[in-house]
Amino acid sequence: METVFSDDPLEVALRWQSMGATRLHIVDLDGAATGDVGNLDIIRRLAATLFVPVQVGGGIRTVETIERYIKMGVDRVILGTTAVGRPEIVQEACRKFCQAIVVSIDARGGFVATHGWQKTTELSVVSFARSMMDLGVRRFVYTDIGRDGTLTEPNFSSLFELIDATKFPVIASGGVSSIIHIKLLKKLGAEGAIVGRAIYTGDINLTQALAVAEN
Repeated sequence: METVFSDDPLEVALRWQSMGATRLHIVDLDGAATGDVGNLDIIRRLAATLFVPVQVGGGIRTVETIERYIKMGVDRVILGTTAVGRPEIVQEACRKFCQAIVVSIDARGGFVATHGWQKTTELSVVSFARSMMDLGVRRFVYTDIGRDGTLTEPNFSSLFELIDATKFPVIASGGVSSIIHIKLLKKLGAEGAIVGRAIYTGDINLTQALAVAEN
């Protein structure tokens, strides 16, 4: 079952921007499930309208799609399923677009999941991250699937293991639901945190969270 917080993504994005958000994280859920970009028009509008950087993931399967996003103004492109199934695309994308490429590690029980979280592989988080580093990846998003959208807490131990193993920027996602979590993630060395449901429900005040992260 899904929860719809708004039927106007641009209005919501402008609201977060006006409150001081320094970057907008966009997930094409339709694309993630089907393997084909499903919300290109609205993402184009977001990239063209917002003045803060935008990063996009979900259903990105080709270098051509990556280039299309970057040309429309997307700052970072996030690869997940493609990184697992077609690592040669990651290598080419890193060669062409360098820091614009981020790999999303979505984990269930310590193993990487793909296809919109519908399939779980036998790849461990750290071993997969290291294989991506060999291809040129220099930034990761880590999501514990069991925590995502639950308003519980991030998987701090797994997150720290990944940060310690890679020594590269890692953005935390999944279960971030209080200012205390923001503080703890900062102490662990996370580069940032993706906060979704918690700011829609009011469990986290965005302005306060940004102040904590900056200080």
